[in-house]
Amino acid sequence: MNKPVLAKSKAITIFLVFALGYFISNLLRAITATISPELVNEFNLTAGELGLLGGGYFLGFASVQIPLGYLLDSKGPRKIVSYFLSLTIIGLILFASAQNLTMLLLSRILIGVGVGACLMGPLTAYRIWYQDQTQQRANSWMLMVGAIGMLSSSLPVQYFLPIIGWRAIFLSLAILTFLSIVLIIIFIPKWDSDRIINESSGDSKLSTVWSNPLFKSLVPMGFFNYGGLFAIQTLWAGPWMVRVSGYTPEESAQGLFLIYFCMLFSFLSWGYFVPRFSKSVSDAVKLLRFGAPINLIVLAIIIYLGPKAGAIHWAIFIVSSIFLSLTQPAVGMAFSLSNAGKALTSFNLLIFIGAFSLQWIIGLIIDLGIGLNFSEINSFKLAMVFVLATSLSSYFYFLVKNK
Repeated sequence: MNKPVLAKSKAITIFLVFALGYFISNLLRAITATISPELVNEFNLTAGELGLLGGGYFLGFASVQIPLGYLLDSKGPRKIVSYFLSLTIIGLILFASAQNLTMLLLSRILIGVGVGACLMGPLTAYRIWYQDQTQQRANSWMLMVGAIGMLSSSLPVQYFLPIIGWRAIFLSLAILTFLSIVLIIIFIPKWDSDRIINESSGDSKLSTVWSNPLFKSLVPMGFFNYGGLFAIQTLWAGPWMVRVSGYTPEESAQGLFLIYFCMLFSFLSWGYFVPRFSKSVSDAVKLLRFGAPINLIVLAIIIYLGPKAGAIHWAIFIVSSIFLSLTQPAVGMAFSLSNAGKALTSFNLLIFIGAFSLQWIIGLIIDLGIGLNFSEINSFKLAMVFVLATSLSSYFYFLVKNK
């Protein structure tokens, strides 16, 4: 397919408009880590319940990925992202008015459904509208925007908590989401699905995606490595700093700010340099072979250090996980244009089911350890050993399948 040559200003406008939606998505993904002390105190939550609540976002997010792929390929990002964000507004209002765990969880799931298109929509658009060599950069800089969202969920949210409370914060985010919808409707181009299908090659079926050898080799890594990364950076890094490292809630928010700032800087740098040495699927596979295990080494060190491992160690863990960001654009480039949305959302499904499962399982393991009379510190370490073991096994599977 001959891709349109966009004017630079048009390409930048498309990126920035989509970036606002993804900023909101990531702020909502990570905000649970900052407000968790408030929720635990107000609703008397256990670690397992907190993990379930945090994971509700990922459950909702994952539940829409397969139909989302078909919708993006046929209807385009302009319609689908704006429609889905409308559900986010409803979820935010319900969360702000919730009076029990059940209502919190249901509204958190709805929020996850609503923001489910905020990255896959843009990545599908970039696959069609941007040249191949710029897709890795666009993907990395979208992840940088996500890091800004997570950054905003830490100290800024902690600052406003005692002033307006967590409920008013969620209502304010509903207003910001409405603004994002308006900008998408105004600035994002319409979708010519017939032209995309006619000019692309390949079998436009979901089975084509799931039977692809590269995709199958990345299934465990998407679930455990990427899912575990999301579970830690959006929730469990915060409770670790409070309950293992001995931070106060304010110090934990500062630690999360440091973690997300390091993420922002690493994705900014990665987006600048990665197109120079990763221009194809095979390049991404080579980089994954050598770079993917680095964060597992860091995680092993954190487990060994226990209470001595604080914000700086988790920041190093997150930054060293940057090689995992190669997987999504590589999956997109491995398929025809008519299958781009299905491929990207299928892989995203794995990531977010993994994030939901691991976020909840980590909490359950912590509760189990405490129930078996382990110390709270050792219970947290046991949960992280589970993440390390499953991620390492997934990496070895990837190596075997990509000799």
